[in-house]
Parts: sequence; C-alpha cells; structure tokens
Amino acid sequence: MNRLAEETSPYLRQHADNPVDWHPWGPEAFERAREEDKPILLSVGYSACHWCHVMAHESFEDAEVAAVMNDLFVNVKVDREERPDVDAVYMEATQAMTGSGGWPMTVFMTPDGQPFFCGTYFPKRSLPGRPGFVDLCRAIDDAWRGRRADLLHQAGRLTEHLRREVVAGGAGQAGSARPGPDVLTAALTLLKEQHDDTWGGFGRAPKFPQTMSLELLLRAHARTASPDALACVTTSLDAMAAGGIYDHLGGGFARYSVDERWLVPHFEKMLYDQALLARVYLHAWQVTGEARYRQVLDETIGYVLRDLRHPDGGFYSAEDADSEGVEGKFYVWTPAQVREVQGDDAEAAMAWWGITPEGNFEGATILNRMHARGDLERPPEIEDARRRLFDAREQRVRPGLDDKVLTEWNGLMLATLAEAAAATANEEWLDAAVTTGDFLLTALKRDDGRWLRSWQADGGARHLAFAADHAALIDGFTRLAEATGQARWVEAARTTADALLELFWDPDGGGVFTTGHDGEQLIARNKDLLDNATPGANSLTAVGLLRLGALTGDERYRQHAEAVLALLGPVVGQHPTAFAHLLGAVDMADAGLTEVAVVGDRADLVTVVQRGYRPNTVLAWGEPYPSPLWEGREPGLAYVCRDYACQAPVDSADALAAQLG
Repeated sequence: MNRLAEETSPYLRQHADNPVDWHPWGPEAFERAREEDKPILLSVGYSACHWCHVMAHESFEDAEVAAVMNDLFVNVKVDREERPDVDAVYMEATQAMTGSGGWPMTVFMTPDGQPFFCGTYFPKRSLPGRPGFVDLCRAIDDAWRGRRADLLHQAGRLTEHLRREVVAGGAGQAGSARPGPDVLTAALTLLKEQHDDTWGGFGRAPKFPQTMSLELLLRAHARTASPDALACVTTSLDAMAAGGIYDHLGGGFARYSVDERWLVPHFEKMLYDQALLARVYLHAWQVTGEARYRQVLDETIGYVLRDLRHPDGGFYSAEDADSEGVEGKFYVWTPAQVREVQGDDAEAAMAWWGITPEGNFEGATILNRMHARGDLERPPEIEDARRRLFDAREQRVRPGLDDKVLTEWNGLMLATLAEAAAATANEEWLDAAVTTGDFLLTALKRDDGRWLRSWQADGGARHLAFAADHAALIDGFTRLAEATGQARWVEAARTTADALLELFWDPDGGGVFTTGHDGEQLIARNKDLLDNATPGANSLTAVGLLRLGALTGDERYRQHAEAVLALLGPVVGQHPTAFAHLLGAVDMADAGLTEVAVVGDRADLVTVVQRGYRPNTVLAWGEPYPSPLWEGREPGLAYVCRDYACQAPVDSADALAAQLG
C-alpha cells in the first residue's frame, strides 16, 4: 500500500495498492522533488471517470510502468472533486497547451509546481496519433536531463499565462454597470438558436443536460409567456426522460449522453446532476402541471434518498459507470434476463422499455421510452414489472460508490430538496433536508467557524472549503429557511455569506476567488467564472447574495452581487450556455425581487407562495429574524413588497395569489 491508503477520498484509495509510489498533493511531495531534483508527475481524476479507470488499469496497476514512473518522477494523485483549486489551475494549463482538456489529466511540472507538459489520457503503448505513456515518460526524463533550460522556459511562459488569466478575471471592470434586459434578450435568442428542436438539448453529441440553460428559458417564459421558450424546455425534458440517460427502473440521471438522442449514456451518476435536474423538472411541473415531470422529480429524489444518502444526512458524490469492470453492465438487459424475472409477463415489459434481441448497446438493451416520448406514467402491470426488475437488478454487483460528502454538491442538493419539499408538501423530503442541513453544520464546519470541503466516514472532514462551497450553502440554507420557517437557517446563511466575503472577495477586481485568503497559495489564484456541469462560484455567489439580501435587508449582500454581475456583464449575453446560472441572477436583479412576509400561523398563505413557480420571489414566515420584512407587521396577514414599495396586507389566499400575479 502506498501513501494514498491514508487518504479519505475513495478515488485516491482506489490507487492505494498501485505499484506507483503515489503521494497525495502536499508539501511532502514537492520537498522530495526538490531534494531528488525530479519533475513531478501530477495525475488528476475522479472516481466516476471511465477513462481514469482505463489509464489506471493499463498503466498505474502495471509493474513495468510503475517502475518507470517511480524511477523518473515524484508522482502525485489528486481527486479533482476534493481539490477543484488544483484541478482548475492545471486544467487551464492543459487547455492552453493542447487546446482541450478532460480527465484523466496528466501534467509534468517542476518541483515548484510550474507545468511544462500537459495532456489527458495516454495509452500504455503508442497508438497512431497518441504517444504511449512509457515512451512519454522517458522523453520527459530525457528533456529534463538534457534540455532543462527549454523546459523551464516553457514552464515560465505557461505559468505567466495562468497568472495573466487570473489578473484579467472577467471581461468587465469592477464598478461597471450591471447587465440589463438587452443581455437577457440576446442570450435567449442564442439559446433558442442552439436548441435541438428534434431531440432537445443544445448542440450536438455528446450531449449534457445543460439544466441551467433550461432554467433560464423557464425564467423567460415566466417573464414574457414565450411559448417558444417553454417548448424548448418541454422538448428537452421529455427527450431526456425518455432516453437511456434516465434510469427507468431506479430513477436518477446519468451524467451525459454520447449520442444526440439521449439514448446511450455515460453511465456514471453524479449527485450534482440529480440536484440540478430534479430542480428543473420541479419547476417544469410547477409551470405546466404535467404529471410526467412530477414523476421524474419524485423518482430522482427517491434515487438520491435511497442510494446516495449517508445515514446521518449527508449525500454521497457519485456512482461509477462500471461494475465488474464493464461499463453499464448494471443497467442493461437482454430478453432472456427479463424473461427470467417476469416469466409470462415479459413481453409487455420488453415492449414498454424497447428491449429487443439485437439490443441497442453492445448486444443488450438500455431501457428507454424513446418510442413513446412523453408517455411515462406506468399502468399497474408495468409498474409491477418495474418493481420486479428493480429488485432483480439490486442483486447484481453495483457500480462503485464514491461515498465522500462534498459541501458544494450537498448545498446544491439541499436547495433542491428544500424547495421541492415545500412545493409538494412532502414531509419526508423536508425532514431529509433538515437532517442534511444539521449534518453539514456538524460534520463540515469547524469549531472556529471555518467550512471544510469534503467529509468521509472513515476520516472525517478535511480540506478548506472553497468559494463554491460557501455560495452553494448560502442558497441551500435560505431555501431551507423558506421551506421550514425556522430562523436558524437564515442565520446559517448569513454567517456563511459573511465568511465568503471575508475569505474570498477580490476588493480590486470584484468577484470571488476560488480559494480563500487563508488557503494554500498555488502558482495562480483563479476565479471560477463559468457555469459548467455545476454553477460557477461567482454565479452561485450572485444568486445567493441577491436572495439573502432580500430576506435580510442587508445591502452589503446585494451590492456584492451587483459587483459580480458588473464584472461578468460584458460577456454573459454572448455566451449564454457558459453563464446560464449567472443570467438567472441578471434576470433577478433586473426584474427586482418580490418579498413576501407571512406573519403568524397562516399555512394557507405560505402554501400560495410555495406551490407556484416564482423564481424572483423570497418568502419569510414562521420564526422572525432580524429583517425589515418583520417590522411593524401584524399576525394573520401576508405582506408583498417589491422595489422598496409594499402593497396592502391581505388575509386570504385568493388575495395573495392575485397580488403575486
């Protein structure tokens, strides 16, 4: 066992018995590299990454390859989900050097962390157009010993590029005006142009759900009643729920589809995808009232609570694509397997989910409803078949589970779970949300108030939390306050927001840095600006601070949110899919937030606010907390305020609904 056996990350532990003499990221590795005058070989991946597993099997588990690595380099393994700061810096270097990126990421760098050669997956032996890993290692060593000045020059140029990128920050200047409705209009026009009107989604294969773009279109529909915007959303949601990217037996979504039709997924399931997809299906149900969207919501949250939940309340990170070393084996079916479970009832089940002798994936079938898109509601006999097939599938070898609890992703899931619980009056979900909030406060917050990034049952919490962790928690806690009426969650959001601004805010350029002022200083200190698979830290910050500012009346929060919008305003409208969550904040700031306070015991009035799709509304009810929303208010009434002006208080659900519009 190498040093990774002492780590808490399941991904790092997967490599603990490699013959490679791995180090975790830390000062010991860099000191050894300096003492032995060797380059560092940095390998970055994550547990649900298929090609990370392939490279591990081909090279890192191979004694011959390991001997070369151990002889020539100091080898460092990083879980990108635990250390997104390290990943972001060296991914920027990889993209600058190669024009693309991805995982596994392979970086050769100097003992002081400056990269000079970057890439992704390398096979053990050379293939046409792709050098073999062993040959690459020997070539790097030859250059290090014979042409070091050239490598150091390359490293210096690349490092300087990284630092310039950080200094550049966004495209705007601190103090610029925030973007307005023209930016939203331009972004929505581009989104509609990029939408695939046949199969849903945006662009060509491989296709990712791009939930934040769909959320932006729902906002546009709420604001303008645009039928085109709603059609893009429903087309995409129906296509995804019909395809193989959706788990028709157990609920939940795979990370992306390798084809344009959403049929063949990359089978790993990520917590953040469940959080963001459940959220958009919730909102689509609120807007349309369509039962199929509620079904997907119920089944996706059901999957998370069943398979990704720690008994004490936190949510695990992911399930792998592979089981028994085969991608997708856990999920696919043959007619013979269905008949073994269903007997004489097999034909109906096979017709419902498109299971055929020829299959659609390596001789087996990925269950789907593509032949009946939009028809998800199962008749009793099909629901019985689903249960039996699910029970039989539970006897298979499951994909690997990454059981670390990440603060950021739990914040995303907490926000969705709390909002969904309130909208559906689901007490089980609400209890789970409260338990998760308590777990995060207990397990991932130090006694001195500093949040941490990652928790695992065997090793507890470690790594200082990043800006995205804090920003996701702000939204999670405010949503939990709105769902429960408990004042303590507003206080939790406030202390987290104050820590975010104290530790991460850039007073010169605006926005938040990825790492805190008290954290490790890498070769560059970057800002998480783009919305990718998850919302960027600055987007989360803008959304969270706008809503928290409206709930508390604290102008600091609104002002910092506006500064983020001003920083990124010049580019958001030109690249809507890269800033879709931030554009939600632009919409929020431009339209103005509607503040609703329900005073006293009026569950009927609270329900009016919670049940509808109201993306630019905040709700205060239950236990009072320091905020102008509570001042001078009488019990039994609801107060609706917007743009610093309040309407007359109302005491009936119909009157409140009329004021909300």
